[in-house]
Amino acid sequence: MEQSVTKALLKTIEYIEEKFNVNLDHISDLFLKDIVLELRERYTDVDFFYKFDKSSMRPDGGILSVVSKDGKKYPILITEVKNQGTNDILMAQGKPKQSKGNAIERLGKNVIGFRTVLLHESIFPFVCFGDGCDFASDSSILDRVITISMFGELNKIRVHNEGLNGIFNRGSFYFREKEWSEKEMFEIMKEIAEKSVYYYFSKYGENCFK
Repeated sequence: MEQSVTKALLKTIEYIEEKFNVNLDHISDLFLKDIVLELRERYTDVDFFYKFDKSSMRPDGGILSVVSKDGKKYPILITEVKNQGTNDILMAQGKPKQSKGNAIERLGKNVIGFRTVLLHESIFPFVCFGDGCDFASDSSILDRVITISMFGELNKIRVHNEGLNGIFNRGSFYFREKEWSEKEMFEIMKEIAEKSVYYYFSKYGENCFK
């Protein structure tokens, strides 16, 4: 699925550049030291800490940002993909089931990190596509994903924060047993990126980016 999400990302970049005539930037990871530096500057009354300079968050589809005229980057799309579950293969081979995997727990770490990065904004342009038998409609693993989504319904685009004062920065979580196609991912990714660009235009002014 990583290949499909890469192709969907390239299409999304082309779509956003053509629609908005803006400069975009794409990076594969974000170092904790850079995150903490910005947090310390933004929230001077709060203590922030990291341990190793090489530690980073590396979402599978990277971080896509729109770049302002003064060089600042504003995230418009952060993409993860997760595959979890081999029991369907084991059963077909006549082998016993294994306990369900922990890809979702690893996902939770990145979600917490990126939510913190974007606390000063009113959007959370994060999306995760998950597939595999652990995400079948009768699997209790889905409730783990729902918990990460702050108890929001799955398979629904959520870009703008919700609730009083935007307290719920949920993000978008697309999970099912069947693998997501490149076309499906592109349609979701482009809408998230599009909504994000409109948000930044509204908050900072279109002239800030053009």
